[in-house]
Amino acid sequence: MKGFVIMKVVRFSAPNTALEFAEYDLPDVLPGHVLVKVAASGVCHSDVMPATGMASSYPRVPGHEVAGTVETLGEGVSQWSAGQRVGVGWFGGACFTCTPCRRGDFVSCVVGKVTGLTTDGGYAEYLLAPADALAAIPDALAFTDAAPLMCAGVTTFNALRNSGARAGDVVAVLGLGGLGHLGVQFAAKMGFETVAIARGAEKEAFARDLGAHHYIDSTINDVAAELKKLGGARVVLATVTDAHAMSVTVPGLEPRGQLIVVGVPQEPLAVSAVDLVIGSRSVAGHASGTAKDSEDTLRFAALTGVRPMIETYPLGKAAEGYDRMMSGDARFRVVLTAD
Repeated sequence: MKGFVIMKVVRFSAPNTALEFAEYDLPDVLPGHVLVKVAASGVCHSDVMPATGMASSYPRVPGHEVAGTVETLGEGVSQWSAGQRVGVGWFGGACFTCTPCRRGDFVSCVVGKVTGLTTDGGYAEYLLAPADALAAIPDALAFTDAAPLMCAGVTTFNALRNSGARAGDVVAVLGLGGLGHLGVQFAAKMGFETVAIARGAEKEAFARDLGAHHYIDSTINDVAAELKKLGGARVVLATVTDAHAMSVTVPGLEPRGQLIVVGVPQEPLAVSAVDLVIGSRSVAGHASGTAKDSEDTLRFAALTGVRPMIETYPLGKAAEGYDRMMSGDARFRVVLTAD
């Protein structure tokens, strides 16, 4: 196909440049790979990474929240079929030979294949991906809903289901943004006594609409004290990028409770060793997940009605959609759609 079919892409030609349109030859489909026709591609705050020089090479097409259909199968690919609905997320495949992969911890693969960083991503009409990076999308999910679940969704869902919390436990979600509005929905649907923590009394009604049983306005309340009134949180899922807001929740954890960090602040966390030792509390980070984790996320969302709140832009207005997401004004995820 190469040389005969042209596809449109939106790319960064070099670090610290604006997004630009380009036309590429449709790529040859390598053995073990799948060509995906992109129907929707989410814009994530992490897309600032290829914008600022963190891609492996340039030009680079960003985008790691991809939903579409299988167009062409490479040699040796048997688990997917033409026309099948699939997604591709941050996890861009595994090497299968490094020590973490040999232990089955594929998301920790040291090769670090990342869609939109080490390979071209979803701001395009087509995407070439390793077959092991694909997740099946249920028919009940629209492509525009599935795309953000490939990153923001799997990050929050997977962190919660691997947290050790059980149905009925108090679980708090810090933040009601792109990650947090999904985290609250997942926590409530998993059967946790769900606490939403955010800034401002005006957000309480929204938090309760998402499924929160309790709301803590961090501008007027001592967050840890409020959590203690509920018996302490088994888990606080920190989705914000404010290190101080994360740190002050630690005393509100129950004994052996855990602060799970999925938002990434620029400044370091300052946590009292006393708060950790007294009560055997802990702080942990959590990576998003493998393609199978994403598939589980999609299935759970389809089953329970969890959906992202999105704003859509056609691919032709990708730069406008990117700027909207990076401004922090989007409610709450921006998704690019096929022109």
